Amino acid sequence: MNDKQIFAAVEIADHEVRLIVGEFFNTRFNIIKVERISVNGVSGNTVIDHKGIVHAIQEASIEAERMIGAPIKSIILGVPSYNMKRYALKSTVQVTGFDDTITVEDIREAIRKAQAVNVGKNYALIQTVCVKYTVNGISTRRIPIGEKAKELTVDIDLLCADRKLSFELVKCVEDAGLKVMDLYLDVYGCCKEAALFNQAVDQNVVVLKMERQSTTLGLLSGGRLRSAMVLDAGLGAFCEPVVEKYGLQRDKVAELIKYSIQLDGEKFSNHPVYIWQDESGPRKILEQELYEIVSPKIQEWVESIANFCAQILQAGATTVIITGEGGEMQGLDHVLASRLHCEVRNYIPETLGGRNAGLTACLGLFYAYKDKLPITGYTDNSLDMDQFIRSVSYRENRAAGNPEDTITKKLKGILFDGKK
Repeated sequence: MNDKQIFAAVEIADHEVRLIVGEFFNTRFNIIKVERISVNGVSGNTVIDHKGIVHAIQEASIEAERMIGAPIKSIILGVPSYNMKRYALKSTVQVTGFDDTITVEDIREAIRKAQAVNVGKNYALIQTVCVKYTVNGISTRRIPIGEKAKELTVDIDLLCADRKLSFELVKCVEDAGLKVMDLYLDVYGCCKEAALFNQAVDQNVVVLKMERQSTTLGLLSGGRLRSAMVLDAGLGAFCEPVVEKYGLQRDKVAELIKYSIQLDGEKFSNHPVYIWQDESGPRKILEQELYEIVSPKIQEWVESIANFCAQILQAGATTVIITGEGGEMQGLDHVLASRLHCEVRNYIPETLGGRNAGLTACLGLFYAYKDKLPITGYTDNSLDMDQFIRSVSYRENRAAGNPEDTITKKLKGILFDGKK
């Protein structure tokens, strides 16, 4: 299993902690375990329930460990893009390799020079992104290790986020007994998972990461993340009038809005989409009623997005991508497209075991981290690999040595014992 790399990624969203354990094996990525633990630990750019977040991380990791058979030691962390700021730099270094051959040390030196920039006391440097490399007057996005040149110029983006919030979230992870391997902005993770950087080479791309309390807007152009801002309105705003009228739990209402109504429909049926009973007796919500209740809030959100995107749309061809919890809503893309008059589509990951738009950012953390390994040279896994290998070997040996444990044998017992 020397060619297997197993990592764990954690995203602390405004209403839940998401943990994914996945492996890279033979150039393929496979999800091993997904855990989502509800906790209202973050409001805006403030941690309001430190203990709740710590407990949620611990609960998620324990559940994952129970299935995997090995403890999780470290994680890749996604942090909200509040107060995101970008510094675009060109870092030029003299090539020091033998016979003027570019080595990874030359790239690392260019990164070190760029990181010497003072980002201010209110910001934390989250990522150093090597956008492109210039060698002998030719620019490329490919890492130019092995090429010959006297000097190397690297276009670097320093991506920063709210210092206080970032440090508090790292502290939550550490208090949960885990180590942070690396940090990334949540909107950057969305872009990596959805392969939006390639799409943004010749056009503008706006990614809308809608969560329960907020919507993060990320602007991409020229193949790089230019800026991000957070709008304090999300799926929870759509839920509020339904909660107030019927007294239902917000989580149930959120599921109703995501999966029980087609927002772009011309006509809505009088069929019930939810039935329950309280002290007054049986109750129900019809599809038409649900739409009429949530429609004003949805239109309000659409207008807010349109206002923020107005100048971007005027600047040139633009595509809008909706993901996060909002990416699960049926027809929201068509509603927004009719207002913005540009291409709008939902993004839902296609990786088996992670086909939910709410997991987009967390899944993207794996690719962001993997892409940096040729430069960083890190070899650590998130798990205790020795214990993981022992656990897998034990299970394989047990299955091979005791036929009674096989599913086929158990099914035969169920079918034929009754006949006896």
